[in-house]
Amino acid sequence: MTALLPTLVTAIGNGETNESFSSISTNLLWSSALVLTLAMLAFGVDLAGHPARAERAATRRTSGSVSAAEGSSDTAVLTEAPADEEVAEKRQWAGIGMSLTYLGTLLLAGCILFRSLSVQRPPLGNMYEFALVATLFMLVAFSIWSVKRDIRWLGMFVTLIAILLEMVSALVFYTAASQLMPSLQSYWLSIHVTVATLSIGLFTLAFVVQLLYLVQARRESRERTGGFLDALPNSTTLDRLAYGIVIIAFPLWTFTLIAGAIWAQKAWGHYWNWDPKEVWTLVIWVMYAAYLHARYTAGWSGKKAAYLALAAYACIIINYGIVNVYFVGQHSYSGM
Repeated sequence: MTALLPTLVTAIGNGETNESFSSISTNLLWSSALVLTLAMLAFGVDLAGHPARAERAATRRTSGSVSAAEGSSDTAVLTEAPADEEVAEKRQWAGIGMSLTYLGTLLLAGCILFRSLSVQRPPLGNMYEFALVATLFMLVAFSIWSVKRDIRWLGMFVTLIAILLEMVSALVFYTAASQLMPSLQSYWLSIHVTVATLSIGLFTLAFVVQLLYLVQARRESRERTGGFLDALPNSTTLDRLAYGIVIIAFPLWTFTLIAGAIWAQKAWGHYWNWDPKEVWTLVIWVMYAAYLHARYTAGWSGKKAAYLALAAYACIIINYGIVNVYFVGQHSYSGM
């Protein structure tokens, strides 16, 4: 750290792109992907071991019931005690997965920090940076949520999505560190795009839960039991969790839409220009508004609501992966 201080002072002083910091940022990104891969494997081992743990727990409960029926309360207590061992066993791999997730999240935060230091601006100027910040927000949301609720069953799926996003960012969207075009050099960049990336991170988390809901609902409809999916909550709970995340993310996306209009007026003199990016931002808002409206007023829940939410997230993918790259407009700053 001491060795980096002179470089940092020099970079701040001349306001130019610092290649050393950019290189450190890239190395931290790959380190984060590696650590998150290990976290995903640890979560996978935990889920894979759930059927055996459940069987052992059922055996212990049966033994305890038999002992209690024989009138030996002391024996019943002794046979129930090993249940704590099952909890400890479960937490061993899940705990490793969570610890590695925290570390991977910190490494990604370091990657973004050094990316920002390398160009002396918020790291929100192109698709590469946007994707990394959205991934970070998703991981942070998952980490904070895990402190308040046992959602380790979600860890393997969240880390898988995070790894995929990091890989796509590094291999497809990567853009060399550079300065922004004049229209983006505004404090509105930090306001508008930061809230947008936070929204996308939360919508992505909801997307993962909604996919798990559909898998679990299909499994329950066929009355299947056993396997690692027993470790997940039932479909009703998953549906409510996804709905709750969207309720949090939607107002943030609404703010994104409003802040973007204000910024457009300051940058280009008009609140709304029917730019492709503006249109698709509105389309996403309408889709999620329809999802929330259908659930609240029409009583939609279950698969119909989930499919509508997935369609809304598909609009996010189109907006990000297609509109940013192939459509020409005032928001053509993907860097690709």
